[in-house]
Amino acid sequence: MSDGGGALAARVAEAAAVLRRGGVIAYPTETFYGLGALAADASAVERLVAVKGRPDGKPLPLLGATIGQVEAVAELTPLARRLAAACWPGPLTLVVPARPGLHPAIGGDSGGGATVGVRLTSSPVAAALAAAAGGALVATSANLAGQPPAASAAELDPTLVARLDLVLDAGPAPGGLPSTVVAVTGEALVLLRAGAIPFAAVEAAGRVG
Repeated sequence: MSDGGGALAARVAEAAAVLRRGGVIAYPTETFYGLGALAADASAVERLVAVKGRPDGKPLPLLGATIGQVEAVAELTPLARRLAAACWPGPLTLVVPARPGLHPAIGGDSGGGATVGVRLTSSPVAAALAAAAGGALVATSANLAGQPPAASAAELDPTLVARLDLVLDAGPAPGGLPSTVVAVTGEALVLLRAGAIPFAAVEAAGRVG
């Protein structure tokens, strides 16, 4: 995440400070720009939901800079750990049991209790931001509900931008396919959304031996 003069690092530090104050921002991930708030800040999560206009009952995915940040919000089962070792950092979102205390907008329910979708980001900017902010971040796409995702700050909807506390412009995000979303229940995998990592590769990574 070097840009010579350190301007990007300064912008990341500024964005992290906004997040720690309960702000809602847009920032680049390993796929598209995302809307961010600290997952542990319930008020900020509620603001983010209102900013996006996200329907009730549609969970918010999270990303972390380290396994420690991931494990602060999610319980990684043995199968999830195998997938994490093979596919993280990268665009694979694992839906696993959630730690207690997360805002209801973040978690879903698999029928066996609260779940959360989480990944270890491979974006240097997103990782630096989560590290500086001090915790896992919401990583839903930076668009109004129902609109296409944005791969650059310039593509962000002006109506959305007006609702945000800050846009961390770090140049274009890679774009392409969104993260693959897979539910992990015991030793079973269920594809919830096809994406950047083929499901067959995820299945292969989860096999023992």
